[in-house]
Amino acid sequence: MPGNFVTSAKDKMSKAVAHCRDEMLHIRTGKATPALLDPVKVDYYGSHTPLKQVATISTPEARLIVIQPYDKGMLSAIEKAILASGLSLTPQNDGRVIRLPIPILTAERREELIKVMRKIAEEGRVSVRNIRRETNEAVKKAEKASEISEDDNRRILEQIQKETDHHISEIDNLLKVREEEIRKE
Repeated sequence: MPGNFVTSAKDKMSKAVAHCRDEMLHIRTGKATPALLDPVKVDYYGSHTPLKQVATISTPEARLIVIQPYDKGMLSAIEKAILASGLSLTPQNDGRVIRLPIPILTAERREELIKVMRKIAEEGRVSVRNIRRETNEAVKKAEKASEISEDDNRRILEQIQKETDHHISEIDNLLKVREEEIRKE
């Protein structure tokens, strides 16, 4: 039972870090990546379908995304979905594929993106700390109910703190890498 507390907390913290990573990847930088289009949903014969399920997405150049739909009749629906997504990208439709040029970032926009990423990172840290708090409370309750010993309690709390520190440093490293990417572009 003592190992269950740590394993459960570790899994939840890993999910919080993964969510933070995903949120940071969806922020548009000056570099073209297919992950930018993950939130785009296309009206595919009445159902909202992720873009990557109705088209091939590639990045032949650093500042260009090319979308080739499996069904040519989907070009206008894809174009509308991109415009409605709020990504601030203008699709160029040539009748076969859609090209999405990624504009160069201004200094102001870079700073705005960094602020947004810092906010996402802070939300991730808070999430990890909340998981630690909840797990610590559960461990203390288990000790009061005589389900675990005082020594186990102390050992578990130490392990949970180590996991917390590890996952928070992962978030900090993600933020550092993404900030450097934005500043370089």
